[in-house]
Amino acid sequence: MHTPPLKPLRVLDLATLFAGPLAATMLGDFGAEVIKVEHPRRPDPSRGHGPAKDGVGLWWKLLGRNKRTVTLDLSTEGGRTTLLRLAASADVVIENFRPGTLERWGLGWDELSAANERLVLARVTGFGQFGPYSHRPGFGTLAEAMSGFAAITGEPDSPPTLPPFGLADSIAGLATAYAIMTALAARTATGRGQVVDMAIIEPILTVLGPQPLWYDQLGFVQPRTGNRSTNNAPRNTYRTADSRWVAVSTSAQSIAERVLHLVGRADLIDEPWFATGTDRAAHADVLDEAVGDWIARHTRDEVIAAFEKAEAALAPIHDVRDVLADPQYAALDSVTTVDDPELGAIRMQNVLFRLSSTPGAIRWAGRPHGADTEAVLAELGLGDEEIAELRKTGAV
Repeated sequence: MHTPPLKPLRVLDLATLFAGPLAATMLGDFGAEVIKVEHPRRPDPSRGHGPAKDGVGLWWKLLGRNKRTVTLDLSTEGGRTTLLRLAASADVVIENFRPGTLERWGLGWDELSAANERLVLARVTGFGQFGPYSHRPGFGTLAEAMSGFAAITGEPDSPPTLPPFGLADSIAGLATAYAIMTALAARTATGRGQVVDMAIIEPILTVLGPQPLWYDQLGFVQPRTGNRSTNNAPRNTYRTADSRWVAVSTSAQSIAERVLHLVGRADLIDEPWFATGTDRAAHADVLDEAVGDWIARHTRDEVIAAFEKAEAALAPIHDVRDVLADPQYAALDSVTTVDDPELGAIRMQNVLFRLSSTPGAIRWAGRPHGADTEAVLAELGLGDEEIAELRKTGAV
């Protein structure tokens, strides 16, 4: 057994929906002690998002894994003083309240850093801590709209398309975990913590690629192209003879040539426009017809086998049922089984990556609201009477 690499860290997760909590989950997966702080009477909304089983929210089981759960009303004096006591022994606080909220409660950076100069405060908001939009409520959907993602997603003659899941939040969650680790690395040199200002509108802008550079230098605005790419072709989804779907990618020139040999249209390789991805993309109709006609005459299994033999890039289009049955995901244990006291054996995504010497692990799924309140407060040195008084005043 190896000590998890982040085991020495203590993280206070004050955030909700979804970027901040996901960052805390990533840290918890590799050993950090994560204490999830929820309002005593208003649990994290993710507990009520999406389907539930026997009244237990399933999204929370994923997002709340490897976290101890306590309740604190931070707007009360008892909640404030208790959080400062927790922060004094913590390494990281993650929050996503609107700018100024923590300050109004007497829990801003000045107070937190006074309690613990080594603390890293990660502030995750829709638009950042300053600027003309900073006061607005912000959600991932707004970032998907503002970043340019929706503008390039969808068919050319259809409206802009939003993703049916928390894309911007998820990207921001991963970016926040990276930012926190960067701040902790800096603390090793300086001995002091700092503030991480994460605006959800920014990480998704980064992963969209060189759109600002293209526009700055060429005045080029990327259009909606459906499943096609402006950078290469053939690149699309294609229907097989048994009415299944597959996706083909030809980002590399050599792969494009293999695909055309496979489908019996090697003559197209000699066309002068075939030599670059951009020129191939301008002739996507011709290439899609060649590839699509061949795929339409074969079953999905035949297509996959032929592409694998030709060392060409293709993947079946899975729904969640296919994902759970896929042998590659099974080999990686990408979806693993976790024993849960409330629901029994449940399956969820495994930790994000594999480390050869100090792997991460799912120790438990999301726990009930406030399940660890008394234990955590007792570890702070609060006695039964002090805890009872906090409950009486509604602070916990």
